[in-house]
Amino acid sequence: MKRVPGRRAPEPVRTAGGRADAPAEAERDLRALFGQSTAVFASLAGPAHMVQAANEAFFAAIGGGERARTGVPIGQLVPELAEQGFIALLDQVYRTGEAHTGRDARVVLGRGAQAREAFFDFTYEPRLDAGGNTVGVRLIGVETTQAKQAQRLTAEHRALLEQIARQAPLTEVLEGMARAIENLAPEEVLVSVLLADPDGRHLRHGAAPSLPDFYNQAIDGIATGEGVGSCGTAAHRRSSVIVTDIATDPFWDDFRDLASKARLAACWSTPVLARNGSLLGTFAMYHRTPRAPQEVDLALAQIFAGTAALAIERHRAEQARRAAEAREKAARDDLAFLLEAGTSLTADLDATQALRRLAAACTPKLAPLCAVDVVKNGRLRRIAATAPTRHERDLLASHVPVHGAADDAVARVLAGATSEVARRAPTGPGPWHDLGVTGYLCIPLLDRGRAFGAVTLLSTGTHAFDGHTVALAEELARRAASAARNALQYTHRHALARDLQAGLLLPELPEVPGTDVATYYHPAGEGLDVGGDFYDVFPLEDGRWAFLLGDVCGRGARAATTTALVRNTARAVAPLLPGPEDVVTAVNRALTNRPAGHGTGFVTLVYGQLTPTPDGLDVEIVRAGHPPPLHLTPGGTVRTVDAPGLLLGVTARTDVTARRLRLRPGESLLLHTDGITEARAPGGDLFGDHRLTAAVASVAGPPTARRVIDTVIEALRAHTGGQDIDDDQAVLVLTATGPTGEEGARA
Repeated sequence: MKRVPGRRAPEPVRTAGGRADAPAEAERDLRALFGQSTAVFASLAGPAHMVQAANEAFFAAIGGGERARTGVPIGQLVPELAEQGFIALLDQVYRTGEAHTGRDARVVLGRGAQAREAFFDFTYEPRLDAGGNTVGVRLIGVETTQAKQAQRLTAEHRALLEQIARQAPLTEVLEGMARAIENLAPEEVLVSVLLADPDGRHLRHGAAPSLPDFYNQAIDGIATGEGVGSCGTAAHRRSSVIVTDIATDPFWDDFRDLASKARLAACWSTPVLARNGSLLGTFAMYHRTPRAPQEVDLALAQIFAGTAALAIERHRAEQARRAAEAREKAARDDLAFLLEAGTSLTADLDATQALRRLAAACTPKLAPLCAVDVVKNGRLRRIAATAPTRHERDLLASHVPVHGAADDAVARVLAGATSEVARRAPTGPGPWHDLGVTGYLCIPLLDRGRAFGAVTLLSTGTHAFDGHTVALAEELARRAASAARNALQYTHRHALARDLQAGLLLPELPEVPGTDVATYYHPAGEGLDVGGDFYDVFPLEDGRWAFLLGDVCGRGARAATTTALVRNTARAVAPLLPGPEDVVTAVNRALTNRPAGHGTGFVTLVYGQLTPTPDGLDVEIVRAGHPPPLHLTPGGTVRTVDAPGLLLGVTARTDVTARRLRLRPGESLLLHTDGITEARAPGGDLFGDHRLTAAVASVAGPPTARRVIDTVIEALRAHTGGQDIDDDQAVLVLTATGPTGEEGARA
């Protein structure tokens, strides 16, 4: 037969002889067909299933070598088939003459170390002679081992991807991957995955379930670099490194004894790279005997290196997310701590209390022990100490650093106005040993760059100060210093306002013959500014007395200047001028002629003069834009004392008219500012003139000056519900007592 160019000649089929007849011709056709096929073909004869003919694929499948021969019963040629039930199937087909088909049948071929697992799709068909009698069995099959392996590989790979998708722990994924590869490999292989440090300079143990523990521990942390075994070199090169014989390869010079002890002879390492090309780790396959990889081995390594990369990247992303969440939570916790501590520091306007709350806030959040020292009159004073036990607190409180001592941390911090931290007890004397101090952090309390005190945090046991704690403590100290500074400023300003207000009001009421005098003054706000309301009572010649009550527009220093101007002018001119109209005119002239820098606000004023008589008080009064006074009689009758007049300090004219009245014993004259009548209830309703009149009329018992005021203020507070007022309030009451003051004495 002429050979067609490019066409492969039929593969010879080995036979054991036989006569030529029709069935034999058919057998020759089958032998010709399967002789050039990768399918397995064998023709068996007789009840012993003698191998009469077979193709090379059949002999290769059963192991080749001495098994590649005919004329031998298949049970003798491949004895392991009997124990797996395949000879019994042949007997059945031979006996019944009915074919048998198997799908993905598993068969173990060979014994011991040479055994291999294989899978076949096969058919056992009876061989018939011309008379239709069974003379043998024909075996036709296709090996599906690679397809089966591919299915298993796909299943294992899918399982790993599912683990990655559900965010299984990285160790679990990598160990599962290593065991899957070890199970899939046709020969014994030991898999290892090493993880790269973030800087890519070292490799850490990831997973190696079949390698000895001593080996995993020894290579944990190896450097990446040229010649550092298979894995270190692969990580350095970013490409696969194949070492077929560890015993002779120079890459393993430093690890050869270790590999020998672990019985490792070959190592193929593949770098695990991220999508951006950065190093994630290495994937290595070890073998017990020197061995070079086949194409399928390299493909397997690439597939699972990619899977490992996916798992590691997912793990790192999850770690980054958790770290970000932890940082965010820590930031929220820090902010909540600072807000809570800051609120506590400013709970009241007391500098000492603010610094004591600082010490309380620091323990135990920032340190086990805390002390706060401040400089006062050139000396250090310890104002706060906190500790876990009372004994420790007393020890810490009893120690006071020496201001200016070179060997004392607090003194150094005060001098340099910078924080000091150390992992040891402070230098200088102190109860450090008794308290078990192992470190300290000393932070200055600053006011415009100058240290006025220091907060000292002390470590005990294993506690230590890290950068985060230092930053948090410094921020808290800054807030405490600000709170203390504001409290001191408030205290100083309040004292100044109090002293200035006291200078503008009477330090004590004078004794006025025949008159019971009482006053009430309540400034609006927190008392940081001088109020705009004022009153005064002072003597004149010939037994007369002057009295006044007024309201300056505004508050503060300018209001104080105007108040002083009105009072001082009235006191200066009243003894020289004949009557109240002239005094008020002089006061108005002083106001309109004042320098612009001394204020331009207007003033409302009630000014009067009284003369004690045997039957009461003769009163002459003028009103300049002020609420009218009230005249109260012992019977509860209240009359408004009206006297027209303009505001002062606006124009040169006053247009005031004096009003004269007599207060008989027991009668009272009440002067008030609009802060009384304009006080509001929580709903906004004004106290008003009508409620004031009703309160004055309700005075019980003899109407003494103090009783009148107490009744009015009690009604006022009931109306406002005790809430803060937004305007100053002042009241002056004059009650006639008679020449000897009998009414006042009886009250």
